[in-house]
Amino acid sequence: MSFGEPEGYDGYARPRALGGRRRPQAVAAGVCLVLGLGLVTGAVTGSWLAGDSGDDGARSAFTAAGGLWHSVPVDQLFPPTVQGRGAGPGGADRTWIRVAVAPDGDCAGAFDPLLAKVLDPVGCTRLLRATYTDATQSHVTTVGLLFAKADAAAMTALAGRFEKEDLGRRTDLMPLPYAAKDTVAAGFGAPQRASWTVSVLTDAPVVVYAVSGWADGRTVDEPEPAEEAMETGAGSAPAQAGLGHEAQGLADRVERALRKNVGPATEHPS
Repeated sequence: MSFGEPEGYDGYARPRALGGRRRPQAVAAGVCLVLGLGLVTGAVTGSWLAGDSGDDGARSAFTAAGGLWHSVPVDQLFPPTVQGRGAGPGGADRTWIRVAVAPDGDCAGAFDPLLAKVLDPVGCTRLLRATYTDATQSHVTTVGLLFAKADAAAMTALAGRFEKEDLGRRTDLMPLPYAAKDTVAAGFGAPQRASWTVSVLTDAPVVVYAVSGWADGRTVDEPEPAEEAMETGAGSAPAQAGLGHEAQGLADRVERALRKNVGPATEHPS
């Protein structure tokens, strides 16, 4: 890790510095600065996670949350293994194993054009993505964290638009999956999307999403939003396969990991 420099990570989940090398004197000064900032950031992040109701604390916590993409290790945001107690159909348990982490970067080309247009008002500081499979390697799910440039008002406006216009149910606004070569998700492309969820947070500049499909590469003619696929009695193919539960369950647990600033492999059910 390089002190005083923001870090990202590559496709092997290895940290990488995003800035150039510094002279020893500058590095020493950076260490002192980072230690001081760490205390401040820890305090405001703790305030956010604890639900501090003060306006100043909320604003500071909101800002601090936007920097978690380079201050929290990838294994904490996207744990190698995630336990989903009660996350499956009928309250069945689920286990997800991470098979790929996308190199962090901007949002260029990461979304279909229409969804990119909808998300554009909040901007994109960084996009983090990982793809998981279930214990039987029957399903694959990509989960993403879009760290926005927007303030709380803009995030609230976007969240309100998603709710008012029911944007989370539109099949033309599905997120794209991340398919990695030489993994069970190698064939997980746009035609393979079966179920999805998008959540715009209002207490942090982050959009959380997940999209699921079958690991055998089959195409899906009628994808279904996770909210509908999880309804009792839903009879679509994605619903019957539990793919709505895959997308929603994994998205929920990654969001929890973000909020806790840790990524335990075992989470409590929603």
